[in-house]
Amino acid sequence: MAKARHILTRLKGSSRRDKSIRNSARISDRTLARILITGASGGIGQALALRYAAPGRTLVLWGRNATKLRILAASCQERGAHVLTREVDLTDGQAALRALREDDDSTPLDTVILCAGLSDMKQGHEKTEQAETVLELGLVNYATPAALTMAAADRMAQRGGGSIALIGSVAAYHDLPFAAGYGGSKAGLARFASSARLALAPLGVRLTLIAPGFVDTAMSQRIIGPRPFLVTPDAAAARIISALKRDQPEIIFPWPFAVLRIIDQLTPRILRDAIMRRVSADQRPRGD
Repeated sequence: MAKARHILTRLKGSSRRDKSIRNSARISDRTLARILITGASGGIGQALALRYAAPGRTLVLWGRNATKLRILAASCQERGAHVLTREVDLTDGQAALRALREDDDSTPLDTVILCAGLSDMKQGHEKTEQAETVLELGLVNYATPAALTMAAADRMAQRGGGSIALIGSVAAYHDLPFAAGYGGSKAGLARFASSARLALAPLGVRLTLIAPGFVDTAMSQRIIGPRPFLVTPDAAAARIISALKRDQPEIIFPWPFAVLRIIDQLTPRILRDAIMRRVSADQRPRGD
């Protein structure tokens, strides 16, 4: 009798494990089914959309350029994906939150990749960064993505989980005197990501911070001067997809920037400040 109970217990345990494996498989498959990508009208967001486009997937693509979104949507549909598009300006955080909740109502999101961002710095002829630009950077690069993260996580937690990726920058890890607004907005996003990851993990919501160096996009093409270790948007998209598959908490690429971060951490502040004061950069005015 005792032996029979033992066998029954083992069978129940096996059944629970099998059920857990099946649930995990469903969640794993589901994370590639319904994907929201912000900043999809160009750069990394566009490359991600094209890589993810496949039969059985729904892509919800946000951007500011309606024409580019329409062209991208057609390309993704040719690859078999179902595509929804929306024009969104992330400087209006309340409108962005309403848009996410509306899209999630119609297409429950499994993966949210918050790619949209702005890059700006003090131009050579300016004494200080423009106050309005610093405010815009804070909204687009930090405040709105952070709010969207929590709005998406709230919905995902009710469904048992999901994945969120935040696109930061290696600029978050260095004191850039010519780009305090940009570096500060990305540093705020990095700290938010590390804190939110801990808070959301018990809810089944996975969060990954992506910190790329120079990516060959319209944003970085404004920079006057060298762009070391430049990567293509498609190469960046491949790294991001790989990081999400492996559920990495943070990824810095290309690898030399990960080394530079360690060097920065080990360098005494007095020396680090002296070095950074000698660093300068410039950029062309922002286009449409």
